[in-house]
Amino acid sequence: MKLDPAWKTREMSPVDAVALIQSGHRVFIHGACATPTPLIEAMSARTDLEQVSLYHLHTQGPHPFAEPEHEGRFLSNSLFTGKPMRQAIREGRADFIPVFLSDVPGLFTSGRIPLDVALIQLSPPDEHGHCTLGPSVDTALAAVRTARIVIAEINEQMPRTAGHSVVPLSCVHAFIRTNRPLIEHPSGGEGEVESRIGEIIAGLVPDGATLQMGIGNIPDAVLRRLQDKHDLGVHTEMFSDSLIELIENGVVTNRLKAVHPHRTVTSFVAGSKRVFDFVHNNAMVEFHPCDRTNDTALIRKNPKVVAINSAIEIDLTGQVCADSIGYHIFSGIGGQMDFIRGAALSQGGLPIIAIPSTAKGGTLSRLVPRLKDGAGVVTTRGHVHWVVTEFGAVDLHGLTLRQRAEALISIAHPDFKAELRHEVNEMRHFTL
Repeated sequence: MKLDPAWKTREMSPVDAVALIQSGHRVFIHGACATPTPLIEAMSARTDLEQVSLYHLHTQGPHPFAEPEHEGRFLSNSLFTGKPMRQAIREGRADFIPVFLSDVPGLFTSGRIPLDVALIQLSPPDEHGHCTLGPSVDTALAAVRTARIVIAEINEQMPRTAGHSVVPLSCVHAFIRTNRPLIEHPSGGEGEVESRIGEIIAGLVPDGATLQMGIGNIPDAVLRRLQDKHDLGVHTEMFSDSLIELIENGVVTNRLKAVHPHRTVTSFVAGSKRVFDFVHNNAMVEFHPCDRTNDTALIRKNPKVVAINSAIEIDLTGQVCADSIGYHIFSGIGGQMDFIRGAALSQGGLPIIAIPSTAKGGTLSRLVPRLKDGAGVVTTRGHVHWVVTEFGAVDLHGLTLRQRAEALISIAHPDFKAELRHEVNEMRHFTL
């Protein structure tokens, strides 16, 4: 079926497009670099709406719905949160849903969270009338397929992506058209600590490994140190700019993967314009919903899966807190458990938690005798394997509580080792 040449005549203003939203609706918001900012702003400006529930992963750009004056009109429910929503959650004006990223699409498709509206951003339609979800398929595809009403921003600068990313224009009930740069997620600088952690992890990565990495200074530091590896593959929930050089230089070939061989597989990307340009019309990069990219049964089929994830703090039994600082929600469960378990089950896999040894300028140890009150255990001590700090790498799998404490203290910052030994001896009557 050919695209109707007159499709552009259906264009609406943002105000008219969001007029389809009614009080009491459950609304999904496309996230990350695909956040449909003009639609969010138009929706938030409506003073007639009440009790609208919003569901989203981390979004970028303005968040007017989270401002105090909108309390009672919009209730944001973060499935994974970021900096713009932390204060609203802390103050009780917004809420948080702890859930594995792999389970989020099922919340929509099962009707557990029935969606009335999906606010999304799309690439322009091709000659067949097919748009794509651009750099962020993750949970958005399930939202589009289950919401009763789909409202889209069709952005001329949205990259066209391959894989399970297609949304037919015929499924869109109302759309606006824009021509604006996507919101970028700049990478941070690499300090001495990140450099050392990057070196240690890179030394663990074997040729032929299948990589999963997040975004941030530590994953970037690892990727910069893999140029001497061979036949790496990528099956991840997301990637950023730092992976591109490995692909272009032939370090990443995806040749040895069992699932989607010869293709880089991801659920979303975040970074600069460089990564958006790289994935645009690139058939060698496939985007899939996160219930596929993060499916442990699929992850484990790939060889030598190296999963690199971060943490906020780790106690001396191996419990990993990665979503909160005490009672204060910082991020979310995300895909950490999906990939830590998948890597553990992969032949030759390496599940890695990478963490600087200290926080707050070296005044606090991030390896602790006990987690803070209210801290969320994202990866249990039964699932944790490798832990890496700038002082070394230890594998906790199969170790006793005493051995775990000894191992973790061995990679703690020297300033805190004596204190940690004293604390664990008092709690568990060990002699370390």
